[in-house]
Amino acid sequence: MLRHLLLGAVAAFGFYILTSAISSFNDFRVGEIAVYAIALAGLSLLTGTNGQISLGQGAFMAVGAYTLGVLMTHTHLPLVVDVLAAIGLSGALGLVVGMPATRLKGPYLAGMTLILALGLPRIADKYSTFFGGDQGLTVNSPTPPGTIDPQRWLSWIEIVGAIVVLILLANLTRSRFGRSFRAVRDDEIAAGLSGIHVARTKVLAFTVAASCAGLAGAFLGLSVGVVNTGEFSLTLSIYLLAGMVLGGAGSLVGAWWGAIVLVFMPGWSTSIANSFNLGSAVGANLALVVFGLVLIVVIMAAPMGIQGGIGWLGRRALSLVGGGVPAPGAPTPRQEGNEPVGSIPSIPPPAAPAAPARNIREQS
Repeated sequence: MLRHLLLGAVAAFGFYILTSAISSFNDFRVGEIAVYAIALAGLSLLTGTNGQISLGQGAFMAVGAYTLGVLMTHTHLPLVVDVLAAIGLSGALGLVVGMPATRLKGPYLAGMTLILALGLPRIADKYSTFFGGDQGLTVNSPTPPGTIDPQRWLSWIEIVGAIVVLILLANLTRSRFGRSFRAVRDDEIAAGLSGIHVARTKVLAFTVAASCAGLAGAFLGLSVGVVNTGEFSLTLSIYLLAGMVLGGAGSLVGAWWGAIVLVFMPGWSTSIANSFNLGSAVGANLALVVFGLVLIVVIMAAPMGIQGGIGWLGRRALSLVGGGVPAPGAPTPRQEGNEPVGSIPSIPPPAAPAAPARNIREQS
């Protein structure tokens, strides 16, 4: 716990220095990275740690954003209360959806969450008088104290929210609940035989992931300034799942890498389209192509994602600096079942002959 708090404090100080030295537009992009990091961290817990594939993370973000928008439009509650309500309602929906999800696996679970991502945003179009319809609901950014830039103040709020979420998730994954998540992911039958309530563990993971998505959706609504169905299409859920794989499934640090790719990928694709003088139709879909190519390259080069690849490079560099001496506890080639090239396999010495049994008559 103390280690995570220290790392969070260092990260917050680093973000403070960064956002104080860049422009307002770049502050907006840093805030977006923090927003997507929250959503990806929850999805990484659900999919990477617990083994449940979900395509409905964007729908839970829509619930959080619309909860914030409705409360800010029809009430005058403090912002903290609105954000907590967005987290609570998204978590409650995750609890409801997680109950039938305990009986589904693999593509069937992905299909159920896909239906959720397709159908839930349409409720806002059906009840347009309450949810704003196509125009959406206007969300006002929080007023900063003193002469602080409003965009920078909002970015600080989003960054602090992301750091707090990641600290809580890091402690959760290292607790007995995190061990239960991983046990259910690896083998449900063995987890059940060891005394773990499999269904309850799955529902808890779904609830936590949905709560993270609700907070991310609320922050996204504050960042954009309006909440409408166009922000929470099926493409968002697919992007979130792909970003989680890119960063590293089950890695909370990998959520930051995936968020960086999600934020900067549209700009990169636009620059490529402008450099090659591509048409507007090609440029609009180029982001999907570039994102797919990046996903393929990362999966082939680093199956554990960007964070997993960085970890492998770090361990490789340490082994080279240490003269090829394996780290303490690392398996040697002989332990892995592979004899070194050119070496003669060691032959165990013959067992000592057993002492001859005494004759029973001699003993008598």
